[in-house]
Amino acid sequence: MYAIVEINGQQFKAEAGKKLFVHHIVDAEANATVEFERVLLVDNEGSITVGAPTVEGAKVVCEVVSPLVKGDKVLVFHKKRRKGYRKLNGHRQQFTELTIKEVIA
Repeated sequence: MYAIVEINGQQFKAEAGKKLFVHHIVDAEANATVEFERVLLVDNEGSITVGAPTVEGAKVVCEVVSPLVKGDKVLVFHKKRRKGYRKLNGHRQQFTELTIKEVIA
């Protein structure tokens, strides 16, 4: 059984026991339980239920493993040729690590 759930504006495939790295959830604490009720699709052993826009009564229960994880560094380099202009910026996105306990549909 799996579900497509929307978390912070992004869609994820949620299965029990799977780990997810979602955009940083501000008020999350370690080992806290979080429920997401914006379930867009549920597949229960072949019977697919598509929501319009969401599936009624479905939710995904997750546990926060780590409230703040930094992603890989992304380097942004700008250059204008023959002008002597170079600029280098780095960015590390902040994520929250979740473990999916169960999908309720």
